[in-house]
Amino acid sequence: MLSNQRWKKRANLSVTVSWLLAVMVSGCSATNNVVQDSGSGSADKDKPAQAAPNAGKPLELQIFGGLYNEMPDMNNAYWTEFQKRMNVKLDANWVPSGDVITKLDLVLASGDIPEIIAYPNQGLTASMINAVRNGAFWDLTPFLGDMSQYPNLKNNTPPNWTKYLSVDGKIYGLPRSRSLIDSSINIRKDWLDKLGLAVPTTIEEYQNALKQIVNGDPDGNGKKDTMGLIGINEGTSSFAAAFGAFAPNYDSDGGLIWHQLTNPYTDMVGWFRQLYQEGSLPKEFMAMKRTQMEEAIGTGKAATYIRSTRYHYDFEMQAKKVQPDAKVIALPPLKGPGGYAADLSTGVNGGIYISKKVPEAKVKQMLKYFDETASQEMTDFGYSGVEGVHYKLVNGEKVPTELSIKEVNTTSLGASVLAYVKWGKVDNPGAPKEYNADKRNQVAEYEKVGVYNIFTWLISDTWLKTWTKHSTEWESMMTKAIVGQISMDEYKAYVNKLNNSPEFKQAYKEFAQAYSYYK
Repeated sequence: MLSNQRWKKRANLSVTVSWLLAVMVSGCSATNNVVQDSGSGSADKDKPAQAAPNAGKPLELQIFGGLYNEMPDMNNAYWTEFQKRMNVKLDANWVPSGDVITKLDLVLASGDIPEIIAYPNQGLTASMINAVRNGAFWDLTPFLGDMSQYPNLKNNTPPNWTKYLSVDGKIYGLPRSRSLIDSSINIRKDWLDKLGLAVPTTIEEYQNALKQIVNGDPDGNGKKDTMGLIGINEGTSSFAAAFGAFAPNYDSDGGLIWHQLTNPYTDMVGWFRQLYQEGSLPKEFMAMKRTQMEEAIGTGKAATYIRSTRYHYDFEMQAKKVQPDAKVIALPPLKGPGGYAADLSTGVNGGIYISKKVPEAKVKQMLKYFDETASQEMTDFGYSGVEGVHYKLVNGEKVPTELSIKEVNTTSLGASVLAYVKWGKVDNPGAPKEYNADKRNQVAEYEKVGVYNIFTWLISDTWLKTWTKHSTEWESMMTKAIVGQISMDEYKAYVNKLNNSPEFKQAYKEFAQAYSYYK
C-alpha cells in the first residue's frame, strides 16, 4: 500500500491525466449522480466521553471519501475532538463529490487501494463490483457473525442494510446510515406568491408554475431571464417515481426492465421535452456543472434545483443576499401519472469497504471503531459537534454557531457509520429550530407514498458487461429527444431496439431472478 500522502498524490495525478485523455478522445464527460447527505442531531459536552474502541496508541486509519463542502482542516475543533473521542488518527483523502467516482475507478484500476473506501452511492458501479469479486476488499461476513460483538451495528443502523451491501450473498460493506427521506422538489415560494400561483400538488401544476415563472419576471429585474428546473442530469429520481419508473416493469419474457428503459421513464423524457419547449429547462441544462447549478439557485436565478432537503436553508440564505424576500420550500409529493414524486433512500447511502491489504487483526480493530461511530452518542456528536464551540444551549435548544456551518456538515460525517436518524437529510444544523420543524412538515408525507429504486442493489452480471457499452449513447439520445433533435418516436424505437437485444433480454432475466429473492 502506498504510504501516507503518496497515494493521494498518485490518485490526483492519475485523474488529471485520465481527464485530459477523455477530453481529447470524446470532447465531453458525464459525471455520476452522487447522492448528497447530511442531517442534524444533538450532543452534550457534559456527558461523559465515550470509551474509545481502541485503547493505547491511536489507531491510524487511511480513508478515501467524498468532499461535499469546503476542504476541512483535520486539525480543526470538530475533527480534533472526533479523533480524541475515538482514539484514532485519520489520514483522509477528501475528493470533490463530482469527481469521486471517476477518481475511485482510477484508484481501483491502479491496485493501490487505501485502507478504507467510503463509497458514496447506494448502488455499486461495475468497477467496484469487479474489485469486490476480484478480492480487493474483505468479506466481512465471518467477522460480523451474528453481530453480538457489534451492538450498535446490530441495533442502531437501518433495517436490511446487509442486503444492500452484499455481493453474491456476502457482506462487503458497512452502512453509511442516512434517513429514508432525502431529496425533495424545491421551489421559490415567494415567486409563486408574486405570480399569484398556489403551491403545486401535481406534476401538471408544477409544470404550469415553471412556465409562469420563466415567462414572468419574478425577481423584478425587468428581464425574462429566470431559469425553471435545473440539474436534471442529477435530479431525475423524484420525477421518475412520479411517472412510475421505479415500479417493477417486466418485458414479455418476464424480465425486469432497467428503470431508465421503461415506458414510464420514456414518458418522463417526453415531459422533459415539453418543459424544454416551454423554456422551463435552460438550454444548457445537460452541460451545467454542480457548482453552476448551486450558484443559479443560490443567487436567485432559478426556481428549482433538486438536492437533499437539508440544503434548502443554505439555498434560501444565499438567495436572500440578493433577494431579501427569498423563500425556498419543499413541495408536497407531487401526484404524477404513475405515482408520487417522492423517491426514498434505502437508509444506506453507500458503504464503507476495507481493503484486503489491511491485516486481519487491524480489520477487527476497524470494526470496533465503526461500531462505536454507530452509537447514539457519536451520532449526536457527528450532527452537532461540541457544545460551546459548534452550538450553544439557549432555553434548552441548541443554537449552531457560525463555526458549526463550516465544520459540522456532510463531509464531517464521512468517517462514520452513524446511527439511523429519521430527519438526518431534512434538518439543517445551521437552521433555527422553527425552520427545521416547518421543513419536516413539508416532507412528512414522503415516507408514506415514496418508493425505492430497486436497481440500487440488484446485480446482473450481464448488465454490468452490457450497459457500459450503451450508457453514453443512451444519454445522448435522451438529450437529443429532450431538445428536439430527434422525435420521440425515434427515441422510443432506439429504446425498443436496446430492450429487445439478446444481451438486454438476458440481463433482465437476471434482474428478475435477483429481485425474486427480495420480495
